[in-house]
Order: sequence, then C-alpha cells, then structure tokens
Amino acid sequence: MTETRHFTTSDFDYDLPRELIAQTPLKDRKTSRMMVVHMDSGELEDKHFYDIVDYLHEGDVLVRNNTRVIPARLFGTKEETGAHVELLLLRQEEDDVWECLVGNAHVVKMGTVVSFHDGRLKAQCVGIEDKGLRKMKMLYEGIFNEILDQLGEVPLPPYIKEKLDDPERYQTVYAKIEGSAAAPTAGLHFTPEVFDQLRARGVTVVDVTLHVGLGTFRPMDTEKIEDHEMHAEVYHMPKETADILNKARAEGRRIVAIGTTDVRTLESVWNRFGRFEECSGETRLFIYPGYEYHAVDAILTNFHLPKSTLIMLVSAFAGYDLTMKAYKKAVDEKYRFFSFGDCMLLVHE
Repeated sequence: MTETRHFTTSDFDYDLPRELIAQTPLKDRKTSRMMVVHMDSGELEDKHFYDIVDYLHEGDVLVRNNTRVIPARLFGTKEETGAHVELLLLRQEEDDVWECLVGNAHVVKMGTVVSFHDGRLKAQCVGIEDKGLRKMKMLYEGIFNEILDQLGEVPLPPYIKEKLDDPERYQTVYAKIEGSAAAPTAGLHFTPEVFDQLRARGVTVVDVTLHVGLGTFRPMDTEKIEDHEMHAEVYHMPKETADILNKARAEGRRIVAIGTTDVRTLESVWNRFGRFEECSGETRLFIYPGYEYHAVDAILTNFHLPKSTLIMLVSAFAGYDLTMKAYKKAVDEKYRFFSFGDCMLLVHE
C-alpha cells in the first residue's frame, strides 16, 4: 500500500506499558496470540497462532529465514588496563575479522587487544567506526566456532531482562545456517506440527537466509526518516527457492513472508533483478511508507518497538492508519510485545 503522506520518526511512536514486553517464551510456541489484520476491510481479528492454518491456502508459498543465532556476545578485559569490554559479533567481514558492537567502546582504540577467558580467545582492534562499532581480528588456536560455542552467550535483546533457561527457545525450529546476532522472531511461533498441517493443506515451504545484525539492536536516532542509515545484513537465496517463487508469482499465487527479515530479503532480490534469482549479497533496504512492494503478498510479524524501522516496514505494507489502529488494539487488549511476544498476520481478503 503506497502512502502519499510525509511521515517523521515520531509518527511511529506509541505508548507501551513495560509489563507488556514479553520476558520469557510461552511453554508451547504455537499458543501465542495472533491478530489477523484484514488489509482490505480493516477488520482486526483476535486468534491464536495455531489458527494460521485457516488463513493460508493451497498454492501459497511460505518463506522462512533459516538463519541460526550464534553465541555472539563475549565478555573480556582490555589487556593493557584490565578494563571490562563486551563484544557483540555482528558480521564476519573477511578471514577472522568481525564487525562488532563494543560496550565500553571508548577504551578500545586502534591496536587494542581484548582477552577472553584467560586468553583462549583474543580480539585486536583493526578498524574504528562510529557509534560503538569496531572491526576486531580474532586471535585463537583451533576452530573458531567451537571456541565461540564454549565462551560466547546467545545475545538476547536489551529489553529482555529475564535469563533464558533454554537458549534453543531463542532459535526457530528450522534454524540451520549460523550467522545471526538475533533471531528472526516471527518464526519462533512455528512448530514442526504446524508446518506438517500447512503442507497437508497444499502450502509450499521454502527457505532463504538473512543474518540479522545491528538493525535489531539500534534504535532510530533521526527525526527525518530519510536520514536513517540501515546497517548492512548478509542474505542468500537458493536456486530452488527462486524457481518456486517465480512460478508462484507467474501463476498469481501468494507469497507469504515469515517476518521482516524475509520481507527485506525477498524485496531486495526483486529490486536487484526484477524477479527472483539465486544470489547472495548485502542489503541495506529500508522500507517505510511510500515504498511499493513487489515480492510479498502477506506477512506474519511480531509487534515491534516504537519508532523502529520494523513498524515502518509494516506500515508501508498495511498502511499507516491501519497499522497504528492494530497496535492500539494490541496495547488495549494486552498482547505480548517484541521477541517473545505475540504476532500479527497481515493479509488481503
């Protein structure tokens, strides 16, 4: 839905009581609440996630992001002074060089070495960027992923204060390709049984990969939307997925995206080629009202932070007024918000 109005970041603010921010996942993933947003009529339905099988039909193609969250948070000390330093690994750039978000970044200068767990792993600063970003070269002996599994922690978003008993609950059941600093949270509702039910209805399920990076953790700090710079995230679309999506598009069948990461992947590939192609790349695609969608017909997504790029993406799809109406209803009726929260399904009639 193309908007002609001009918006500012403040237009996407809303009042959210702190108690509505979900701190822990539900025991049964599929029992979360789901608001169905009918974009043509404006009707808002209260359902549960397991009801999604009633809204997807034979011929639909359901796209999921098979990225897996790595234990990307590391706690160490600066070798020279013993100052505490926290690293969040965002993106592997080359060899053992990672782009990192650094806590206590002012003490990490060019050449600074941070040591983790008695020196089993070290990281040397080889590049300085703004807003707490550093390029860090990892120094170790052995296999890096094995060391990271032993020393790192799964990085929960800062608004989650509770300790997660089972780190697998911050992974989708189809997580496969390691590389994310955060989970594609709309996928957390799915269970193998729900996928079985959908396939039995004639829904085709395909995978893409987008490794979630800094955009999940960084709030917008510009009032003028156009001034915001998106952080680059790496994506991949396999040939099998591209072929199935092109056939569906040619035959007029719906493409349903699980989450905003899938939306950005699908739209990025379409904008690049004018169709779906096997490819890999980086995307900085920023979707906000005024954007014209080409690759997505329906979206399942969680409820997002005020003034975030993600609520803007939803508004560009469903329209600003309907989106804010849905968010007001979600607050009034005490839906659970953010990563471990409830979801909304945006569909045409």
